[in-house]
Amino acid sequence: MSDFRVLIVPGLHGSEPEHWQSRWQRLYPAFERVEQADWETPDLNVWSDQLLHVLRRSPKPTLVVAHSFGCLATVRAAGYGAPNLAAALLVAPADPDKFGLSASLGARPLAKPSLLVGSTNDPWMACERASFWAKMWGTDFLCAGDLGHINAESGIGDWLFGLSLLERLRFATAILYS
Repeated sequence: MSDFRVLIVPGLHGSEPEHWQSRWQRLYPAFERVEQADWETPDLNVWSDQLLHVLRRSPKPTLVVAHSFGCLATVRAAGYGAPNLAAALLVAPADPDKFGLSASLGARPLAKPSLLVGSTNDPWMACERASFWAKMWGTDFLCAGDLGHINAESGIGDWLFGLSLLERLRFATAILYS
């Protein structure tokens, strides 16, 4: 991963210590986290502006690893020409309809290598809806089975399968940057 900067983009509540995103940061201390001023208030403009701000801090090609509402912020930032965004792993996005954001996040192709990972029993967005949004955003889609919201409650620990997805995305992106 040394050729790329990796940014963790959490959802609501900032991914608690046992969340796979936080565990990945402990496994890979070079991974950075996009911090929000208010983790309890999902504000698409504020959150995506913060992601854009963090992306501008480094010219290094960046792999974004987003979860839940962080996925929505990533899609919006990408639509505004997110600087240095090389690829995105969007895991268990929140349904834009639940936040009244469908109109503002409609057909916004990411125009970067990306993968959206959903779950059949995710209370925030089932696989059918996740597949719909993957098409709207021009991203590849994978339904990972019954993993709930793919968070700490899912009991997936370090989520090594997710790390393998990130590695495949990194490999596909590295070809574009070589």
